[in-house]
Amino acid sequence: MNLPLSLPWFSRASAEVRTPGAFDPWLLFSAFTLMVLGALMITSASMEVADVKYGSPFYHAGKHMVFMLIALVFGVAVFLVPMSLWQRTGHWWLLAGFLLLVAVLIPGIGREVNGSIRWIRLGPINIQASELAKLCVIVYIAGYLVRRLDEVRTQWSGFIKPMCVVGVYVGLLLLEPDFGAVVVMTCTVLGMIFLGGMKLGQFLLVVLGSSILVALIAVAEPYRMQRLTSFMNPWADPFGAGYQLAQAQIAFGRGEWFGLGLGNSVQKLFYLPEAHTDFVYSVLAEELGLIGALTVVVLFAILVVRVFAIGRRAEELGLRYQAYVAYGIGLVFAGQALINIGVNVGVLPTKGLTLPLVSYGGSSLLVSLGMLGLLCRIHIDSNEAERESEEDA
Repeated sequence: MNLPLSLPWFSRASAEVRTPGAFDPWLLFSAFTLMVLGALMITSASMEVADVKYGSPFYHAGKHMVFMLIALVFGVAVFLVPMSLWQRTGHWWLLAGFLLLVAVLIPGIGREVNGSIRWIRLGPINIQASELAKLCVIVYIAGYLVRRLDEVRTQWSGFIKPMCVVGVYVGLLLLEPDFGAVVVMTCTVLGMIFLGGMKLGQFLLVVLGSSILVALIAVAEPYRMQRLTSFMNPWADPFGAGYQLAQAQIAFGRGEWFGLGLGNSVQKLFYLPEAHTDFVYSVLAEELGLIGALTVVVLFAILVVRVFAIGRRAEELGLRYQAYVAYGIGLVFAGQALINIGVNVGVLPTKGLTLPLVSYGGSSLLVSLGMLGLLCRIHIDSNEAERESEEDA
């Protein structure tokens, strides 16, 4: 069953992705523009804080430029790897993700920041295990769907088996804790299985059960419950639990239509915590206004639509593994962007999730560029498959 991708507008987008070049121009345009905007806003949002804390206003901006170079190299390296190799080694990537999530919990290896143990220190850099684990899960689940597609479409066991694997990952993520990564990973896997052909009735039943489970997890810990209550009314405690959301809303209000101008944010001056990471979108809205904020939303919409169009085209050409990988990547980009922007505008509780390609964070940027490398490889594979099909005809 391919209901969500059979709509007329999506079929048109899938047809438009048949570009004669090796790469999809709209995909690269949206991703590159988001990266440039991110670099500008990270520089603007972090200068004053970096100057006070590290004695250099360009401390974070310089590190981010290095991250960008490393991520670009990583993206090219991923692009050069044939998709058949990713498919054959999917179980090893699943094991690698598991080991990373275990390693981060080992004292002396994992690094604690703001009460969460999510990072592994490797010399001068920190690796966020959950970011890499998302990519590992996508690579594995895509291979599982190809191998067990009939079982997924006809039996509950086809759904239960991968969810047991994901359940192990979720348990490790909750120990960090990283509730945001749990939501993104679970939704991504559920979405991939549904797009693989799971029956709609079964899917709705699973979504209902998963929603109840997530709600129970959310209220199980006092700090999560506090985030929920502060999110509903941050102004009830604007200097305590609701401080971050209150400052973010002030930033949006100050930005109005066209913003205060690049570099002129007030909230970044030690008012808004994590201004260059999780809340860089709020600073962008303050400096570039509603127009700038909506531009970012449009760019993400273009990016996600092109990702799913690439996946749809691959599926039409019989490249199922490539299609499911693309769908997983599209769900991650869409999910993280939706959650991060939702948190910034105050319609979702605070989560520790970056805005892909925009926020400061080496691991997020590395994985995002790796995913783009995979998408470019999938696009080329589709071009080759289409060319062979035309020659055979």
